Amino acid sequence: MDLDLFVAANRRDWDRLDSLTKRRRRLTGAEVDELMELYQRVSTHLSVVRSGGLDPALAARLSGLVARARAAIVGGHVSAWREVGRFFTETFPAAVYRLRWWWLTAGAAFILFATGVGAWVARNPDVQAALATPDEIQNLVEHEFANYYVEYDSAAFAAQVWTNNALVAAQCLVLGVFLMLPVLYVLALNAANVGVLGGFMFANDRGDIFLGLLLPHGMLELTAVFVAAGVGLKVGWSLIEPGARTRGRALAEEGRSGIAVALGLVAVLFVSGLIEGFVTGYVHITWLRISIGAAALGLFLVYVFTLGRTAAQRGVSGDIMERPANAPVVG
Repeated sequence: MDLDLFVAANRRDWDRLDSLTKRRRRLTGAEVDELMELYQRVSTHLSVVRSGGLDPALAARLSGLVARARAAIVGGHVSAWREVGRFFTETFPAAVYRLRWWWLTAGAAFILFATGVGAWVARNPDVQAALATPDEIQNLVEHEFANYYVEYDSAAFAAQVWTNNALVAAQCLVLGVFLMLPVLYVLALNAANVGVLGGFMFANDRGDIFLGLLLPHGMLELTAVFVAAGVGLKVGWSLIEPGARTRGRALAEEGRSGIAVALGLVAVLFVSGLIEGFVTGYVHITWLRISIGAAALGLFLVYVFTLGRTAAQRGVSGDIMERPANAPVVG
């Protein structure tokens, strides 16, 4: 075969395919069809050149052209940064927004139960005596509670808090598969602990210290726990009531959304850990501490109820297996 004649006969197709590939995001329907046809034709040219051992340089050129055309047709590799950006602007907030009624309900139940336990402990000296000795209670309310936030290095303390809270959130997410009951137990146990501690503090006129040190980091931290619990409950409920889906499919879809939430909550709990490690025990103006915590919670809620709602309205469910439908079609 005459290589010069082969190149002359097919150069126009190669140049046209190269042009269409470079304009892949702005192609008309007819041009998409042309791109597909030329891709198949040039793939055949590449096979001919390789099988005949005609020209290694030409084979390399056509191989690169075919690879770029294939990427234009099936969708090129999306950069890791774009994937991360899409996760935090669509996947994670959409998953949290879609399940908002689950975690809002879990949060309301937590607060009501913790408040009830706290009031019960604060108003009943016999209950206090059954839970701790007078010396232990005095040491807790006068020293241990406040010192807890300053006795460790801030960075190490923030890392420890982050790890502990991530573990609690992970428990809520993973245990949801066991028909919701373990999630309810973890939620109730943590609410009871908060209630008992608050009851001791309020019974000894330290309620202002309790709220002043708990709220700055606790508003965002507990919201993250509520989200994890809500998602875990939804995973469990999908086995009880899968709707139109099979139980296996419902569990898989809700489980994948749960993974997205778990990954996103790592960042949320990191922020709450920073607040607990660097703000709670070291900013001595109570209103300023609480304002910082309220601002962090407010930003998270605005993030979920704006980006999350927008993404959900576009059909994003939070399932990490979702992919945008951006393949070129004739239209």
